[in-house]
Amino acid sequence: MSTPDLIFTGGPVITVDPDRPVASAVAVTGDRIIAVGGEEVLATRGSGTEVVDLGGHCLMPGFVEAHTHPTQDQMLYSDTVIDIRPVTTCPTADQAHATITRTVANAPAGRPLIFYGVDVLLQTGFPEPTREWLDELGPDRPIIVWQNSGHLAWANSAALTMAGLDADTPDPVGGSFERDAHGRPTGKVYEAPAVLAVVAPILAGELSGPQLLARQHADLAARGVTLCSDMAFSDQMRPLTAELYRQGAAKVRMRVYEMSSVDGVTYCPLSNGDDMFRQVGIKLWVDGSPWIGNIDISFPYLNTPATAALGLGHDHRGHSNYTEEQLFSIVRAYYPLGWQMACHVHGDNGVDMILDVYDEVLGQYPRPDHRLRLEHCGAMTSAQFERAARLGITCSLFVDHLYYWGDVLVDDLFGPEHGAHWVRARSALDAGMRISFHNDSPVTEEEPMRNIAAAVTRTSRSGRVLAPEERISIDQALRAQTIDAAYQLFADDITGSLTPGKYADLVVLEHDPRVVPAEDLADVAVLTTYLNGVRTFPG
Repeated sequence: MSTPDLIFTGGPVITVDPDRPVASAVAVTGDRIIAVGGEEVLATRGSGTEVVDLGGHCLMPGFVEAHTHPTQDQMLYSDTVIDIRPVTTCPTADQAHATITRTVANAPAGRPLIFYGVDVLLQTGFPEPTREWLDELGPDRPIIVWQNSGHLAWANSAALTMAGLDADTPDPVGGSFERDAHGRPTGKVYEAPAVLAVVAPILAGELSGPQLLARQHADLAARGVTLCSDMAFSDQMRPLTAELYRQGAAKVRMRVYEMSSVDGVTYCPLSNGDDMFRQVGIKLWVDGSPWIGNIDISFPYLNTPATAALGLGHDHRGHSNYTEEQLFSIVRAYYPLGWQMACHVHGDNGVDMILDVYDEVLGQYPRPDHRLRLEHCGAMTSAQFERAARLGITCSLFVDHLYYWGDVLVDDLFGPEHGAHWVRARSALDAGMRISFHNDSPVTEEEPMRNIAAAVTRTSRSGRVLAPEERISIDQALRAQTIDAAYQLFADDITGSLTPGKYADLVVLEHDPRVVPAEDLADVAVLTTYLNGVRTFPG
C-alpha cells in the first residue's frame, strides 16, 4: 500500500460496508480510499501524510440525496424568487401574506416575482391567491405564487401574458390550465408541464450562468451531501451544469433524470458524462401531491375544514395525470434503449397502475439490473411493496412527510388507517427492497439526519408517533441515506460506503448517530464534508 495523503483517526468510523463493519482509521490517497481498518492503517503514514484527528467525532460516508431538484432549488438564491415555505421562513399564513405584500411594494417596478412555498395545510387560513388578487397587487408586473409541493401555481394576468397563455392554449399532456366559463385561463395551473409553462419564462433570465447552482452545491455540501440526483432535469440546464463542473465549482456529484415526453424524445446519449456528472434515467409521473388533492387513491379524503380549504368536494378522491396507455408508451419509448425509469407516485391506485406498466415492459424487454424506481410512495401498501420487490423495483421514500405533515395526514386528510401508515419503510425492507430517503427539495430543505430520525422514530412535530410498527433501525436508516441511495443512482460502485477503491466522499458528524438518543438524531450536526478527498465544507 502506498503512503497515504490523509489518515482519519481518533473517532468512531461508520463504514456502511458489511465486509469491513469495524474500523478506527481510514486512509486516503488522491481522491480514493485506499485502506479501512485500525493500527495497520496508522502504520502506513509517512512524512507527508496529514493525520486528521477526529477528536471523538464520527466519520462516515457522505450522504446521498436520491431525489432532489438542485437546478430548481437554485432559483431560491435569485432576486426574483422569494421563499415563503412554511418549513423555512413563513410558518404562518400571516407571515406568508405579509412577505408577499411587502415584497411587491418594495420591488423595483416591473420586476417579475415568484413566491415559492405556500401551503394552506401548514399555513392555515391563507386565502387562495386568485388571479384577481395578484392583479391588484401587481397590475404591471408578472406575479406567481407557487404551492410548496411544486404541483400547483397561481399566476396573474401579466404572468399569463408573458407566458403566451390564452383561451386557445391547449392543456399540456400531464398538466392543465384551470379555465373560467368562457374557456379563459384563470391563472391556476396544475402539474409540472403547466406550471413550467408559466414559471419558465420568468426564470430563464435568472438561470443564465452557474453562479446560483454553485451556491446550491455549497448548501448541499454544508448538509453532508456528496452525491445527489436531479429528478426533473431539462436540456436547457446542460450548458449551465457543464460550466459548473468545467470551472471546478461543483461540490457534489450529480446523477440526473431528464423529464419524459410523450413522444419519447431524449437529448442525451445513453453513454454520457463521468463519475462527477451523468444522466442515468428518465423521470415520469403518475399522479400529483397529497397536499393539493390529486393523488390517485382507492380511499377518499376526509371531509374536514382542511380539505374544504383545498377546495376538495365531499369524499374527494384524486386521480392520475396519465392513462395507463400513456404511461406504457412513455416507459416503452425509453426503457428498451437502456434508460432507468423513475416514476413519481403517491396513491395506491397509481402504484397499481405503474406496477402493471413496469411488469409488462419487464416481460417484453428483460434486463437483469434495471433498478426501476418508484418515488415518494406515500400511500403504497405492504402488498404493493412485496410485488415491487419481486419485480426488482426500488423505492425512494419521502419520509420527511412524517415529521412536517404527520398530524395533517392523520387529522385532516386521511385518518389513522391511511395517514399514520404513510411511507411504510419497514414494509419495504421486510419485502426485501433496497430503499432511500429524500427531501424532494425545495419542498423541504436537505435534512439527511432528520430523514434518518423520521424513519427511526416516525414522530411528527407535535410528538405523535405514526404506525410505530413501520419504524426501522438506525443501521437500516443509515444505509438508506448512503449506500442504498447510491445504488438507486447507479453509483454504489464508486461511493456510498467507506470501502477501499471508492472515492473519498466523507462526512464528519458531531456525534455517532448509532449511540445518540433517537429523539436527538435530527440535531446531529455536520462538521466537515469531503468530496474526492478534498474538503468542501467548511469552504
